[in-house]
Amino acid sequence: MSDDWDTVTKIGSKSGGGAAQRETIVRGKAALNAAQRSGAIIATEKKFTAGNASNKSASSEGQRLTKVDRSDDIVAPQKLDTKIAEAIKNRRAQEGFKLTQAQLAQKVNAQANDIKLLESGTAIKNQALLNKVARVLKISPKTGEPLADRH
Repeated sequence: MSDDWDTVTKIGSKSGGGAAQRETIVRGKAALNAAQRSGAIIATEKKFTAGNASNKSASSEGQRLTKVDRSDDIVAPQKLDTKIAEAIKNRRAQEGFKLTQAQLAQKVNAQANDIKLLESGTAIKNQALLNKVARVLKISPKTGEPLADRH
């Protein structure tokens, strides 16, 4: 038993000695079944990062979807705040803008129906579209308040 403390195990290709099996990555069900039949030691790991692994910041939407996956309830998608919806509708009708929904949609490269849903407050929150509309109407995309003209 005391010999165990004095021995050193070297792992790697330069250690010399025994021909140990190298770790292989199995892709596909058929290869996995073949490895199980041969009696090989099998370990599974789940990857949580996909795509660009250098992007370490997780989006809040991804965290929300993970929470939805873990729950049994049906979670409604986030809707646009009614205060912002009213601000879009009022600003579009103001003197100096006087845009129809179709004209505003054309300026932001969207469908007129998307603008209609934004103004009614029933649209699922689409931050990219909201930012475009806010830029054209010169309002804050977060509060809906008019922005001061910057000269």
